[in-house]
Amino acid sequence: MIPIAASPVSPLQVASVFDDPTLAVSQLVGMAILAGLLSGSVALGFRWYTRERVQTGLPVLFGLSGVAAYLNTRTALGQVISGTGPDPLSTTAALFNVTAFLVAGATALGAIRVGDRLGNDLFVAAGARNVDGEISRVVEAVGRVLAVDMPEEIDDIVGYDPVPEEIKDQLAGHTFLFPKRLTVAELETRLRTRLKSDYGVGHVDVELADDGSVEYLALGARAAGIGPTLPPETAAVAVRADPAFAASAGDIVQVWTTDPTERVTTAELRGVSGDVVTLAVDAADAPLLSSDTEYRLVTLPVEPRADREFASLLRAAAETMSVVTVREGSSLVGQPVQSLGVTVVAIRTGDGIEPIPPRDRTVRAGDDLYAIAKPEDLRKLDAAAVPAVGTPEDGTSGVSTDGDDDRSVD
Repeated sequence: MIPIAASPVSPLQVASVFDDPTLAVSQLVGMAILAGLLSGSVALGFRWYTRERVQTGLPVLFGLSGVAAYLNTRTALGQVISGTGPDPLSTTAALFNVTAFLVAGATALGAIRVGDRLGNDLFVAAGARNVDGEISRVVEAVGRVLAVDMPEEIDDIVGYDPVPEEIKDQLAGHTFLFPKRLTVAELETRLRTRLKSDYGVGHVDVELADDGSVEYLALGARAAGIGPTLPPETAAVAVRADPAFAASAGDIVQVWTTDPTERVTTAELRGVSGDVVTLAVDAADAPLLSSDTEYRLVTLPVEPRADREFASLLRAAAETMSVVTVREGSSLVGQPVQSLGVTVVAIRTGDGIEPIPPRDRTVRAGDDLYAIAKPEDLRKLDAAAVPAVGTPEDGTSGVSTDGDDDRSVD
């Protein structure tokens, strides 16, 4: 008969794993290191390639697969081929194998975070502008990178359409990377720009601490559609009409019926699609227009429309308008309008409305301030308009009048 070659693993070596506790522990440590290296490598490669965190199951499966291959080839297979040594199905062997899998599984699970962090570091070293997870403190301290983490809870800006929840979910916990040695004002400006350009956010209300961390974040969507540009007491109506030649959005037109020939109303042309015309008319005149009637439009000479121009400018600007009511005991009472840090275009009192108040006009309790400013400044003004516990005796409003912030973020 042809002799069968012996296994490279001798029976004595295999048996000693179970007889010698020191050798058994060293075997467990070696398999744990193997599982950790495999799991961490998968997490690192996945993060570096996809810029996302890997699901937990995949790296752990790779780590345990390496341990299973080791046990099969070096222990069970060797014992079966040699025909001697401990029974692979014995209680001792089974206990060793189960312990090996438990230790390797725990190590593989912990290695996922390490591999993901190293993957982020490689991403940063390659010139990344943002990451979805944390980067190591070594990279933050040694490199020229400042990591700004987004909060898990993101609010909506009052007065604006809410940002879709999908965008909030993407931003929650997200980490943006910026160069070091920026002032707080510069960092805030760059963060606003990134949020608007990368995520299509229309308005950003953010407050940063001295160390560059985000203390408050609220977002608002860009105004869309015709509604935000309609003046008060105005409605948009779609009718069938024959507009004048070269008539375009913004023209003032007269609306006439053809049988009999009568003028129905005066409107503003907002859009033309074939024979369907969208008109902005007074809300009281909207019921006069019918979808069954075809009208003729007569274009009137161009007239200045201050309200239309103001609405267009305000829609495109970063600022917005809000009405703030000053309560009794507010720190704003007694302060001149020019010290509020916002543009006050009108003040409503019990006697009526004061348009464009003088800059030295002092604020009184009960005043309704029509203010134009960025959302974060309006939020501060609204907070200062009500009595606050622990208000400083000097009467300061808490509204910043200096737009410069030269605090440096290291």
